[in-house]
Amino acid sequence: MPSLIDRILSDGMEAFDGSPSPWDLHDYVDEALSSGWPEALRVLGDRPRDRWLTGYVDHLVTREAPSLGIVRDPVRMRKYLHVLAANTGGVPTHKVLYDAAGIDRATAVSYDNLLDSLMITQRVPAWAGNFLDRAVRLPKRYLIDPGLLNPILRVDHRRVLRDSDLLGRILDTLVAAQFRAECALSVVGADMYHLRDANGRHEIDLLIEARDGQVIAVEVKATAAPAREDARHLEWLRERLGARLAMGLLVHSGPRVFGLSERILAVPLTSLWSR
Repeated sequence: MPSLIDRILSDGMEAFDGSPSPWDLHDYVDEALSSGWPEALRVLGDRPRDRWLTGYVDHLVTREAPSLGIVRDPVRMRKYLHVLAANTGGVPTHKVLYDAAGIDRATAVSYDNLLDSLMITQRVPAWAGNFLDRAVRLPKRYLIDPGLLNPILRVDHRRVLRDSDLLGRILDTLVAAQFRAECALSVVGADMYHLRDANGRHEIDLLIEARDGQVIAVEVKATAAPAREDARHLEWLRERLGARLAMGLLVHSGPRVFGLSERILAVPLTSLWSR
């Protein structure tokens, strides 16, 4: 099956199945916290899976990292991983991260490189559009698997639903995980970015840029009833990119696919992995 990115670029709105999604916010949080690691998915039950993921994180910081000569103090690395997890889906400065973890810049850089190479974290670069001279150039930080938030931050389903900031971050991380896979599958070829202007008035969670220059913009909202106002940043980008914007997607937790405005579509999160 062609990747979702290739289908959007070739078919536009027809890339999405209009059937109502049976999923709700509780289902998405469960999906995120269950992890995408094949070994974790084979473990039946929430508590046994939590123990497996906790053991995986323990192995990472106490055995795998030291075996590569990166770290001598697993406590410091665990603290840095905790700070990264708390900032998943965010654009913190590097200083904010290593100060919060109580380590120096050189140590933080070595941890970043290790965690990226082990596919635990990803730094999504800022998009360098030619009309964005004052855009924020910091990378957006992600845990590659949102299921690791549970063992690292010690959060469960109920905690996520009570904390709106954490909920937004975990849904953003879940959507990013899906588009990361779609970029890898794309025949056209695509790369993932984010966008945030310097004064903070406009922000796009993810920008998927195809090799031919077409752009798919993605905003993630926890709401089950998105309105056109929720797509204001996507409309702002459409006015600046013109025809280069193939589609703006407002990903939400509700049941329906529907248009919000020209080339701006509201889609349930399940639509990203179904046809």
